[in-house]
Amino acid sequence: MSLVDARECHISGATPAALDAYERALAAFQGWRVGTEVQIELALREAPDFVMAYVLQAWLLTCSRDLQRVQSARAWLARAINLPGNEREQGHLAALSAVLNDDLDRCKALLGDLLREQPRDALALQVAHVFDYLTGDSACLANRVPSVLPAWSHDLPGYHAVLAMHAFGLEENGEYARAEEVALAALELNPLDARAHHVMAHVFEMSERPDEGIRWLNANAASWSIDTVVATHCWWHLALFHLAKGQIDEALGLYDRRIRAGFSNEVADLIDAAALLWRVDLAGGESGSRWEELAAAWAPHIDDAYCSFTDIHAMLAFVGAGDWDTAQRLERSLVINSSQPTRHGRTTRLLGLPAGRALIAYGQGDDSLAITLLASLPPFAHRLGGSHAQRDVLHLTLAHAVDRFRRPACRVYATAFPLTSVRINKSGTLIAA
Repeated sequence: MSLVDARECHISGATPAALDAYERALAAFQGWRVGTEVQIELALREAPDFVMAYVLQAWLLTCSRDLQRVQSARAWLARAINLPGNEREQGHLAALSAVLNDDLDRCKALLGDLLREQPRDALALQVAHVFDYLTGDSACLANRVPSVLPAWSHDLPGYHAVLAMHAFGLEENGEYARAEEVALAALELNPLDARAHHVMAHVFEMSERPDEGIRWLNANAASWSIDTVVATHCWWHLALFHLAKGQIDEALGLYDRRIRAGFSNEVADLIDAAALLWRVDLAGGESGSRWEELAAAWAPHIDDAYCSFTDIHAMLAFVGAGDWDTAQRLERSLVINSSQPTRHGRTTRLLGLPAGRALIAYGQGDDSLAITLLASLPPFAHRLGGSHAQRDVLHLTLAHAVDRFRRPACRVYATAFPLTSVRINKSGTLIAA
């Protein structure tokens, strides 16, 4: 049975009731709300041959830096690939296959083809935007959403999410005033759009307005912290605003009460935790035993060989904990992976390995080596992925290494960063002497 969704995209294998559940699932995915999987389950219970329900579940899993989560999408792709689907649905399946074959460039190109044919394909737009972010593709973040905006209007469901994506692309390309304007327009349509609240946090961060950021996030906490998938990350943003004001205790309080309260093993949550504690230490705070717990949570990901952005945050945790054995295990893994003819191999050679070594050098007190490695990162280091606010951790580390190197008589090392020497052995592995 062929139906048309709320944006006039043809779908295969659905019933009206299944389509209603799918629309609810898609709305949750677009607005970064919980409940997507429950609605997909309802849709497939009603219509077991509903191609786009399988596709949505697979995309939900692949839009991640967690290798195991991404790989679990294979089962969903396998169920959908033999179902009769239209040309658009086959395009989604081809793009999913590209992701699972570790070819994000092909995936993005296929999604771009889909959007040229059907610019109101909300799922293709959502996923393409995610991969633009994960690959640090500033040009696509700037241009992809504007290219389809003429096909959208206020009366189409999910338009607020399209505006929120547009706002994020503007912010990541330095257009802060325009980003704020578009994010506010998204929130006028849907005050519960967690993605748009997240954009506002980025705007305040990048335009150095911590007081406004604190006020905004506190005033709107009910909209972004309840039943959303971005709550931990927005608490992270709030902690950054407090750090910008020198309020280290407030930042650590948010770490304990919000960011690591449940000791989540989600990769995204581990990234936020490591990035915050590192900044606390740079600011002269005392992270205490928090690093040890976090390093233990990161340890299972040493051999993921999937995402350099993740590798760098794992290294933050190991160095922060002073766990040099584990840091060197990760460094050895990166050396091996850097020789592989894969996407991760390329990013490891160019970015992940030198950045990881720089963090070890900084933690061990070898500021000269840390400066050399960090300053030598190529100009396309943004292709690590993530946002400017997240990648700033490397710039902050470089600045602190330069400051320590210039003023050696005033060096004060946090307990997580004891002063020892570092050398690279004959196999190319960086080790503590």
